[in-house]
Amino acid sequence: MALARLRSALLVGLVLGGIPVHSASAEERNDLAPYAMLRSLQFVQDSVVNGDHSAGEMQRFMLGTIDQRLRTADPSVFEDPRNVDAALIYAMSGGNPATLEYLASRDLSGQFDNRVADALRKYLGGKGTLASNTLNELATEYRDQKIGPYLALVSGNVLVQKDPKAALSAYDWARLTAPGTIIEEAALRRSVAITVDGNMVPQALSYSRKYARRFLHSPYASQFADFFVQLVVAHFGEITEDDIDGALEAMDIDRRREIFLRIARSAAIAGKTELARMISAKAEALGGRPTPEALARLYGGLAGVPTKDITSAVQAMDTVAEETLTPRDRALRQAAKAIAEQVVSRPSVDSFAQDDPVKVPQGTDTQTNASLTRDQAQAPAAPEQSDEAAAAIDPAFRTYVDTGRKRLDAVDALLKDEGLSQ
Repeated sequence: MALARLRSALLVGLVLGGIPVHSASAEERNDLAPYAMLRSLQFVQDSVVNGDHSAGEMQRFMLGTIDQRLRTADPSVFEDPRNVDAALIYAMSGGNPATLEYLASRDLSGQFDNRVADALRKYLGGKGTLASNTLNELATEYRDQKIGPYLALVSGNVLVQKDPKAALSAYDWARLTAPGTIIEEAALRRSVAITVDGNMVPQALSYSRKYARRFLHSPYASQFADFFVQLVVAHFGEITEDDIDGALEAMDIDRRREIFLRIARSAAIAGKTELARMISAKAEALGGRPTPEALARLYGGLAGVPTKDITSAVQAMDTVAEETLTPRDRALRQAAKAIAEQVVSRPSVDSFAQDDPVKVPQGTDTQTNASLTRDQAQAPAAPEQSDEAAAAIDPAFRTYVDTGRKRLDAVDALLKDEGLSQ
């Protein structure tokens, strides 16, 4: 907290060419060189991804101030190449795309590289794929210039769909030439996304470790967490417990626990029992009463439903206080307990017989002649209204229920086979 307040104080007193931002008049700001103003914007943006979220308001102020300065600048200002770079970087840093168009249209002296301006206009206008080859060439040509890392990032963005491996190469160059900046944060985060979606497990783990160590406090870190959870759940086995711990070791306890809980929940829903139980135990060991510990017990219990420890699993879920759970987690517990009850209940004679179908009236469903057994129609795995409400809240709930029903169908089939063999 003290560090964040110190950073905020520095931002409030940030100096542009010797003039404090908060006290400079419009006339004074119009005398500042655009490249000097851009340096302050870069400082603010880098502060945001390094943890000072209070700098967001200053970022919006700086973008507006630079926009005004660029639009009112005399054309002679751009005889200094640093100011040309400032205009291009501003456009690639969340600035107003129309401002670059305005400046390029007024450039009668050839200060702006028309290839760069045209490619960026296409990119900022949502037509970046039309300029993908040009952007890739420009990123290489300007590699050692101020705009190089920004062009590499933009080039990677337009290559993602067409050539993910080429996009990774562009992102690697962007982050290596702009360490500790918003450029590196964005390049790393997008590299994690590409490698996770492409099932490139070793690379995804490597990028994840780098991101977790360098940009733990970024406001975009939640996106990284989503990708990391997806990676672990999809590839557990190839990914070991040591891999998970190694990727998250730089995190503080609260953030580590949060990711453990997210992994445990996703693993329980996906039927990854071993992973869910292991990660739930890790989350519970980190403490955090009452809610985090309760969630760890819940997800551990969910993972135990399809195992021989089903009774213990239900008991563990019953110990979780209702008020510590969100509506979607309450629905998950309700569904898991309903499935568990059906699994452990003794079969009756009727369960070996084929039930009569129940006709569904035409117009009540998209398939007009569909039929359901009375057991299916009258005894869903969880109460009907709760199922519908929970599905609306969280589609993962429906996945869990459907998985449970498939397991019950397999049990019924096994019982029928045994009955026929006697």
